[in-house]
Amino acid sequence: MPKNKDSETPLARRYFIRGRVQGVGFRYFVERVAAELQLTGFTRNLDDGRVEVYAVGTAGQLSGLAGYLWKGPRWSDVRGVDEQEAAVLKYRGFFIEHS
Repeated sequence: MPKNKDSETPLARRYFIRGRVQGVGFRYFVERVAAELQLTGFTRNLDDGRVEVYAVGTAGQLSGLAGYLWKGPRWSDVRGVDEQEAAVLKYRGFFIEHS
């Protein structure tokens, strides 16, 4: 059966996660999930208390990531996830960006 090329086209999304998401291992959680989903990109803490995630992958991979972002790690309390389309940039793997 031929593969659907649209489902394999790389897409990029930027997510901004609100709530108790800093100091609870959220970036490490995202790094692990992104590796499992074979996404590329990065995550970082923002000065306003949110966590930013930039991820590149297929629509299915990004959908899977979004579900995990709403859950977060055990000690987090996610209050919102804002999602934006983004330009596709090339990264080797997924990493935590430290300020």
